[in-house]
Amino acid sequence: MANCIRCGRQLPPLTLGKKICQWCVQHEAAQRGELADDAPQPVMAAPWVRRESSISLTHILFGANVAVFLAMAFASGSVMDFPGEVKVRFGANFGPLTLSGQWWRLLTYMFLHGGLMHIAFNMWCLWDLGTLCESLYGRATFAAIYLITGIAAGLASVGWNPGVLSVGASGAIFGLAGALIASFYLGEFSLSSVAIKGTLRSLLFFVGFNVLFGSVVSGIDNACHAGGLVSGLILGALIARAAPQYDKPLRRVGVLLFMALIVAGSALGIHRWRGSGIHFGSAVDASRNIDRMIGELQKKVQHSPQDGSAHYALAHAYFAKGQLSEGENELKRVVDLQPQNARAHLELGALYLRQDQPKQAQEEFAKLVAQQPDNETAHAALGVALAEQHNDEAAINEYKAALRLEPKARGVDYRMGVSQARLKQYEEAIASFSKERDDNGDDAELENALADAYQAKGMTQQAQEARSKAEQLNRAHQDDH
Repeated sequence: MANCIRCGRQLPPLTLGKKICQWCVQHEAAQRGELADDAPQPVMAAPWVRRESSISLTHILFGANVAVFLAMAFASGSVMDFPGEVKVRFGANFGPLTLSGQWWRLLTYMFLHGGLMHIAFNMWCLWDLGTLCESLYGRATFAAIYLITGIAAGLASVGWNPGVLSVGASGAIFGLAGALIASFYLGEFSLSSVAIKGTLRSLLFFVGFNVLFGSVVSGIDNACHAGGLVSGLILGALIARAAPQYDKPLRRVGVLLFMALIVAGSALGIHRWRGSGIHFGSAVDASRNIDRMIGELQKKVQHSPQDGSAHYALAHAYFAKGQLSEGENELKRVVDLQPQNARAHLELGALYLRQDQPKQAQEEFAKLVAQQPDNETAHAALGVALAEQHNDEAAINEYKAALRLEPKARGVDYRMGVSQARLKQYEEAIASFSKERDDNGDDAELENALADAYQAKGMTQQAQEARSKAEQLNRAHQDDH
C-alpha cells in the first residue's frame, strides 16, 4: 500500500490522486489559518491502522484461494484452464447439484478459480479491497460480509442460470465493494469528505469497470457479480444506519443475522423456483461420477419435462461423457422450450459445425440473428457457417454486420479476409488481415494468410516479410512450450 509523502503514514488501499494522509491535510489547513485557533489537531488513530494480529483474515483468505488453486492445478495437470469435471469435484457451484442438497457448494465455489488469469485478477482485487474492508469493519464483521455476500452471489448465479458452472471469489469481492460504497456514501466512518470521496471514487471506478468488462466479454458470471454487489450494498447500508459503532457488537450481530436470514429465505425461494423435483439429495458422490449425474438429470427431466435448465444441464453432462448425439438432442429440446436462449442456439450451431453439418449450423444461427439482430456473435457465427459452404459473399456480409456491432471482435476480420481471398479480392483481404493484427495482436496463422494474399497480389517482398514473421512466431510458441 502507498504511504503519505509528508509523514510516511500508511494510506488505505485504492488511494488515488495526491498521496497525503488526512492527518497532514488537517495539519496544513491549521498552518494556513483555515481552522479555529483553539481547534486541536486530532490524535485519533485512523481506523485502518487498527491491527488485531500480524496475519490478517485477508491474508488467510488469499492463502486459502492460492492453496486450492495449486491443488486443482495438480489434479488437472494444467494452470491455465481447468476442466469442468475438476471444478465440480472441488466444489463448483452447479445448479443441479447445489439445489439438490449440496448447499455447501455456495461456500466452496468462492475458493475455486477457472485458471491462472482468473485467480490472479481476483486475488489482486481481494488484497486491496479485503485489506481496506477488514481494517474499517474489523475482522469479525469483514468475515461475515465476505461470506454472506459470497453466498448471495452464488444464489444469484444459480437462480439466473442453474446449468452453468460458477467458480471464483469475485462475487464476494463485489460484495465487499458494495458494502464499502454504501458505508462511505452514508457516512459511517468518521473521516473527512476528502478521504471519503477519494476512496469512494476508486470503488465506483472498480465496480463500473468490471460491470462494463463483464458485459462485453463472454464467459463471465455477471449474475454472480450482481448478486454480490447488491447484497453488499444492502448489508453496508444496514450496518451504516443501524450499527455503525464498532464497540456495540450486539447491534452488528443483529444486522448480520438479519441479512443472513434474508439470504436463507432467498435460497428457499430459488430452490422452490429452480430446484423442485431434483433428485440429487441421495447422490453424495454425484460430483465424482458423471454416470450418476446423467442418471439423476434424466430423472429430473422425466419429472419436469418442460424445465429447459434441466435439459441444458443434461446436455452438458452428455458432452462431458463424450455422448454428442445425446447432448445434441437435449440442446434441441432446450431451444424448443426456450426459443430466446441465445447460448443454446450458439452451442447447438457450434456442435453442428464440429460435426461438419454447416447447413444445419446456418439454420440455427439464422434463427438467432432473426431474434437478436444486434448480437454480433450470432452474425459472426452465421458467417462461419456460410463460409464453410463456400458462400463467401454472404459470409462477408455477416462478418461486416458483426464488425459494425463490435469493430474489434476477435477473429472476425481474419475470417472475412479468408473469404475475400477465396473470392480473389486480395486488396480487401490484406486490409482485413492487417486490421485483425492491429486490433488483436500478432499470430502465425494470420501472418501466413497475409503472406498468401501479398503473394497473390504480386507483392513478393511483403509476402517474404510476413512469412518470416510467421516463422518467428512459431519458434517463439515452441520455445514457450
